Amino acid sequence: MKTRLYVLIAVLVSALYACSDSPATEPEQENNPAEQPGGSQDEDSGDEQERKVYFTNPVINSDVPDICITRAGEDYYMVSTTMYFMPGAPIMHSKDLVSWKIIGYVFDSLDESEANNLEQNGDGESDIYAKGQWASSIRYHDGWFYVMFATGFGHFNHTYIYKTQDPAGKWQLAQKFDEILHDSSLFFEDDGTPFIITFDGEIIELDKDLAIKTRNFGKLNMNIEQGVQCEGCQFFKVDGKYYAFFMYRPGGIRKVLCLKSNSLTGYYSQRVVLDDSGIAQGGIIDTPDGKWYGYFFQDMWPLGRCPYLVPCTWDGGWPVMGDENGDVPREMEVPVNTGNLFPRSEVLVNDDFDSEKLGLTWQWNHNPDNSLWSLTERPGYMRLKTRRVMADADDIFHAPNTLTQRTIGDKCSGWISIDVSNMKDGDRAGLSVFGFYGGLVEVVKENGKYELSMSRYNQKIVGGKETNVREDIDDTVELTQDVVYLKADCDFVSSKAIFYYSLDGYKWNRIGGETTLIYTLMHFTGYRFGIFNYATQSSGGYVDIDYFEYKKL
Repeated sequence: MKTRLYVLIAVLVSALYACSDSPATEPEQENNPAEQPGGSQDEDSGDEQERKVYFTNPVINSDVPDICITRAGEDYYMVSTTMYFMPGAPIMHSKDLVSWKIIGYVFDSLDESEANNLEQNGDGESDIYAKGQWASSIRYHDGWFYVMFATGFGHFNHTYIYKTQDPAGKWQLAQKFDEILHDSSLFFEDDGTPFIITFDGEIIELDKDLAIKTRNFGKLNMNIEQGVQCEGCQFFKVDGKYYAFFMYRPGGIRKVLCLKSNSLTGYYSQRVVLDDSGIAQGGIIDTPDGKWYGYFFQDMWPLGRCPYLVPCTWDGGWPVMGDENGDVPREMEVPVNTGNLFPRSEVLVNDDFDSEKLGLTWQWNHNPDNSLWSLTERPGYMRLKTRRVMADADDIFHAPNTLTQRTIGDKCSGWISIDVSNMKDGDRAGLSVFGFYGGLVEVVKENGKYELSMSRYNQKIVGGKETNVREDIDDTVELTQDVVYLKADCDFVSSKAIFYYSLDGYKWNRIGGETTLIYTLMHFTGYRFGIFNYATQSSGGYVDIDYFEYKKL
């Protein structure tokens, strides 16, 4: 029987136990609806009138950057950036543009170089941090879904196009270009001709097999200040007119720039359509009943880049974003009322590891070694095994098979139950707030004895390259039992993380000091919860994770 059952029984028996941060069995979800003033139904409305439902921006308070959305009938599909986390290019589904759920991934791994596996390649690269899949474009056309994205590191530069008729199923590679078409948009003309519009305005014609047919088929006349670069192109056709949306930042402040033309290769006029707190990079989407919305993201720094939904109206053929003042509303009515009074997105979940398949909210840091993890060798547990012996005992960032989930804002807590009885000397296993400047609480086995420790990471220049190093261990505690509980609290208001351990899963003891969370382009992603196990002396040890749980604080 799983250890948590015993813990819950102990909690009931120990109702008068000394107070501490006890786990919640029903954690609050990520996106709660805003309360409607005066109740959830109009006073003079009949019982049959539909109840209004509201949400608060950001629509997902978590790291879901570079979003692109397409609609197929009454269903919405979104792709976002996860870079070096695998599987990659997450596909999310929604019926209302607010409640999003991951339904699959475009690819399982990127196999461009040994660096994708956290191993050194011929160019001396041993990772793809700040690289990998980014700024994908998703489009639905004639019964098919298409996703395009670029990757790149060293001389490994590619652009991929995948397609499928089932976005929750298997995607097939349609084309691979040996160049980076950075931040570009797929577009299908009314006659079915496919195009790519790049971040710098080049129009590329593709053939029916999505291979490049004509370079420089056309060019958007972008009137941009010298030294200012546009990014994140998304291209649309609405009522016979052509629209290109870009994120650009004159003066360093991100804005949304829209270009409009009466023909694909004609003259494009332009204007800024959104200028509010750096919320930018995205596009537009409509509902079946003809309402329009803009979707963009905002940097929330250590939490990541969080998506926003923005009202969109039209004036003289131009999209007008925001409220009457041109601002992004904090509170909005859900675009499509499906009868769900509590719209929420699923990007962070509890997991008892009772399934034989890994849940879709989990991603590995870089390509996993699938021989080193199992959900079936000990049913009800995630087993993480070691094989590679790490040359640098302190280097969690090149250790294989770190299992991650996103964090959520503004504050959240995540914890695990871990059985360490089968670790070998030199093994390190635990829970990390995973990021370039992060921290962790771990179990270390040395000379047959176990020790709990908390430590943090910082920056160092090694061989002319910025990298992570572990600072001095902040605190240590002797461990004399096989099962221990590890927890991390994340506060994205103060940008701090605090770590804890427990011997019974109920009473939590703080270990070590605060870790300051700093967003950096060295990783280019928000902080995540990371579960890890790696060897520093010999391979063959393993740990069993009974469960992961979280709570929004």
